[in-house]
Amino acid sequence: MANAIGCDTCDIRALVWQSPRLISTAMTQTEPGKPPLGSPGPHPVWRLIELVIGNFSAPPGRTRIAVALAYGALCHLVFAAAILAMVWTLWNGMMTGLGAVPFPYAILVNAALVLQFPLLHSLFLNGRGAKVPGRVLPGPWGKTLAATTYTIFASLQLLALFLLWTPSGIVWWRAEGAALWVVLALHVASWLFLMKSNLDAGAELQSGALGWMSLVQLRDPAWPDMPTRGLFTLIRQPIYVGFTLVLWTVPTWTPDQLAVAAVLTAYCLIAPARLKEPRYLRRFGARYARYRDAVPYMIPGRPRPTERKQDPTHG
Repeated sequence: MANAIGCDTCDIRALVWQSPRLISTAMTQTEPGKPPLGSPGPHPVWRLIELVIGNFSAPPGRTRIAVALAYGALCHLVFAAAILAMVWTLWNGMMTGLGAVPFPYAILVNAALVLQFPLLHSLFLNGRGAKVPGRVLPGPWGKTLAATTYTIFASLQLLALFLLWTPSGIVWWRAEGAALWVVLALHVASWLFLMKSNLDAGAELQSGALGWMSLVQLRDPAWPDMPTRGLFTLIRQPIYVGFTLVLWTVPTWTPDQLAVAAVLTAYCLIAPARLKEPRYLRRFGARYARYRDAVPYMIPGRPRPTERKQDPTHG
């Protein structure tokens, strides 16, 4: 029976793996003589399913599997707590923070809390700092779990920002009646946009599942390819756009909310161009250069400077 289950699992994995390859091949076809913008590989959903199914045929190793499962549980619990804290605190205009630092010192502490997220977030993605997540745990397992460790880091940063914030107690405006429902609809839409962009970029990487599931299966993490599907066909940085929209579609406006939204929005506007895109150019080379030249940065349909020069209406 065990062999039969194993064979069935292998057949399922083969079917799941081959289907997205066929779909991907069809989606990346272009006109003769024109190279595709990228080779996105299997669809993100199929890739995630294939990764999950692989856990059911993992090689033996109780200790390894136990460590991976425990680390994965920690990652997803902290991740969920961070999202809940973010949702609740933003919805209330940063007025629900547990910080109790007296003013004016609270201003300095709050400034440190809001700045630590973009600074450390970028530090652990670029240069020498990118090696830190892979060195938290000793041995080869640490490198395999790097993606999971990074997600834990980012989640702890969000928890610190939204739980330890010291509220000013000043409320400028609070939506009521029909305005509240409009803001609610916009806020939900912003979260859905952010979730979709994370799925298009690779849910297994964004959620931290890639690391611990790879350790369960005793294999090197299969990092998602350059994202060019879904929302990434419209703009190059949908995750940062979604994050920004979430910050501004809230029903309660306070000095605290404005400060957090302004700082993090500035990061979302500047960091991708200064840090992420150069990193992608080094990794993907001409593929990303073609993609960058064809797809707008954050505003869908906005022509690039080279396109405007070629357009006679702009001459």
